[in-house]
Amino acid sequence: MSLENLLASARSWIADDPDAATRAELEAVVARAEGGDDVAAADLADRFAAFLEFGTAGLRGALGAGPNRMNRVVVLRAAAGLTRYLQDSLARRDVTVVIGFDARHNSDVFAADTAAVVTAAGGRALILPRPLPTPVLAFAIRHLGADAGVMVTASHNPPQDNGYKVYLGDGSQIVPPSDVEIAAAIDTFPTAASVARAEDGWETLTDELAADYVAACAAAVGAPAAELSIVHTALHGVGSATLLEAFEAAGYARPRPVASQEQPDPEFPTVAFPNPEEPGAIDAALELARETSPDLVIASDPDADRCAVAVPDPKAATDADPQGWRMLRGDEVGALLGHRALGLITTGAATGADGGPGVVANSIVSSRLLGTMARAAGVPHEETLTGFKWIARVRDIAYGYEEALGYCTAPAVARDKDGISAALAVAELAAGLKADGRTPVDLLDDLARKHGVHASDSFSIRVSDLALMPALMGRLREQPATQIGNVVVAAFHDLAKGDGGLPPTDGLRYLLADGTRVIVRPSGTEPKVKVYLEAIVHVDGDDLAGARTQAAERLAATRAAMEALTAL
Repeated sequence: MSLENLLASARSWIADDPDAATRAELEAVVARAEGGDDVAAADLADRFAAFLEFGTAGLRGALGAGPNRMNRVVVLRAAAGLTRYLQDSLARRDVTVVIGFDARHNSDVFAADTAAVVTAAGGRALILPRPLPTPVLAFAIRHLGADAGVMVTASHNPPQDNGYKVYLGDGSQIVPPSDVEIAAAIDTFPTAASVARAEDGWETLTDELAADYVAACAAAVGAPAAELSIVHTALHGVGSATLLEAFEAAGYARPRPVASQEQPDPEFPTVAFPNPEEPGAIDAALELARETSPDLVIASDPDADRCAVAVPDPKAATDADPQGWRMLRGDEVGALLGHRALGLITTGAATGADGGPGVVANSIVSSRLLGTMARAAGVPHEETLTGFKWIARVRDIAYGYEEALGYCTAPAVARDKDGISAALAVAELAAGLKADGRTPVDLLDDLARKHGVHASDSFSIRVSDLALMPALMGRLREQPATQIGNVVVAAFHDLAKGDGGLPPTDGLRYLLADGTRVIVRPSGTEPKVKVYLEAIVHVDGDDLAGARTQAAERLAATRAAMEALTAL
């Protein structure tokens, strides 16, 4: 687009934008671009490159003015499109939408705009009373009998981002073709001016809703088998108060919060990237753990739908860290909670969400260990596409997880990943182990001896130009590797073609002759391509250390080869 056309588009946007702050922001960029500032012209080009795409993850992007940013114009159009989709698909005007929001910049504004749009269109809008975790919104949809839910959050993205996550009436996130149909409905509202907004008329829910969620989480676990001490960090998100209340309601000691990260703060001042998976994110929690020697460290991501766990491991002890604190990988927590779930299912203490005996599930990029454990226990297991929008839809699910720290341990509470109920489930498991003089590390060792060492790793290729993502995937498809790390590729699946028995998705899967698995897929929410690795080595006798060494060597060789193959 020429600079002249960009300036014209920007002026039209300014005239339509109801927000004074983003109008002023864009006016300043326009003025600099008109004055010959090349940086400002490039900024304009990026802001108007396209409309922020609505997909199965809803919307997510940097805050700012323009169609390629998160702002009130984009949210008003999205709310109008969602409401029209619901009214058309349900064949009635009086649709009910429950709306939640976190503590990020403008989350409350976007939530109020959504309520105003739903109300003006003849629907009923119910808005949560304050910034609350995403799983509270997921719970509220079915608890209140709503037709859909909207959560305004960017989860663990950087501070400059925000997002708009959409759920339908079954309490799970949207999947195709709903995303395409909602996007088409959004397109029927080309401007903010084309969207009607009510001045009032929506309902703000009371704290009774949050209390009902806390009670449901508490009811999903048993009483602690032993006294347990826990350090918790909310990473400046909205999870602290709700998690502490849930622990108390379930009869567990309230975790000790990391004071510097306990209160919501949209700037996330003490972490470079508010994702507990990122190096350094839980350093403050680990520092407090070294001072206080708890049994566990639990970290919530900013909207508290994910749960990270760190444990003391004597094998990792050093002079500076005599307890040997280490963060468990998502697949390790997935296996621990899977062990818990399989025990509940096989004893009849837990059933599936749809009334049957129960199924366990995990995403395709997660470890194959849960499937092996389920087969040994005689419990059905399903593998799904990546994302809880797919895991939560497994019929009769009793437990599901994905390696990116997402766990559904109580599908009757929230049919989505839920970092609050997952934290309680981790505590219940750890307390039971402690009563027997054992630890989560001991249980992981037992699972490895029985089912083999399942060692996993992952890395990401971040891009500044989104066009590099399809280019990389295309290159890997056109030149499929026949060997990776000097090991023959026994099978290559192009997941976009539906290879491997799953619905088509953009991804590649390599199965190597030694049992190692590699999956490459572009992220649906961030500008990066992710590579997932898993090596399996069976334990010979009791030589667990030897099996782990062998698995680590396989992973290292595979990772080095894949880093070379995916280099930009």
